[in-house]
Amino acid sequence: MEYMFDTVNIDDIKHYSEFFKIVGITSNPSIIKLEGKINFFNHFKEIRKIIGMDKSLHIQVVAKDYEGMMAEAEAIIKNVDDKVFIKIPVTEQGLKAIRGLKLKGVGVTATAIYTKVQGLLAMEAGADFIAPYYNRMENMDIDPQDVITTFASMIREYNYSTIILAASFKNMGQVNSAFECGAQTATVQPALLHAALEMPVINKAVEDFAGDFETVFGKGVSIVDL
Repeated sequence: MEYMFDTVNIDDIKHYSEFFKIVGITSNPSIIKLEGKINFFNHFKEIRKIIGMDKSLHIQVVAKDYEGMMAEAEAIIKNVDDKVFIKIPVTEQGLKAIRGLKLKGVGVTATAIYTKVQGLLAMEAGADFIAPYYNRMENMDIDPQDVITTFASMIREYNYSTIILAASFKNMGQVNSAFECGAQTATVQPALLHAALEMPVINKAVEDFAGDFETVFGKGVSIVDL
């Protein structure tokens, strides 16, 4: 059970990495849009400096055809680093690109997955990660639990090395559900993790404990003072 940050915001990555253990950073064009017109390659090189080479970095192509996807993947590898996982949407052209990139030894994350057939075909094509869109599936009246459970079952049954990287969440209940269904990794906006630990009942418990300690030992007294 591992977490990634679904953001390219440098400040958020630096700040929240102090609190949450992550194994990588994911991105897509919609996430980049939130930051505006970044210096694309330099921005991702800065992220790599922050997270190091031991964590995974996932960058998505925008081309829709095989040739364009391959060219963009090559540009990313050349201008960022050769450890980047290239995110490829699972279309017919995308499946061809996944196979082509794997023949070159490039790491691939199959993305924009809404259906079982997309994930299963991406596994067979050799994708290192598959990214089922949990909340988007729910919005389309597709059962994300059933989809992810099927992926996990097929990985176990046929010994695929593919990792389920669940994505697209609006709350932590969905994240937890994805893990319960067999996802090994989830990519989450840092703000969602932050909000999960800011529940009023949690803060009240902390305040109550502090108050009880103060009642016994006096105001302003710390354990280190005893």
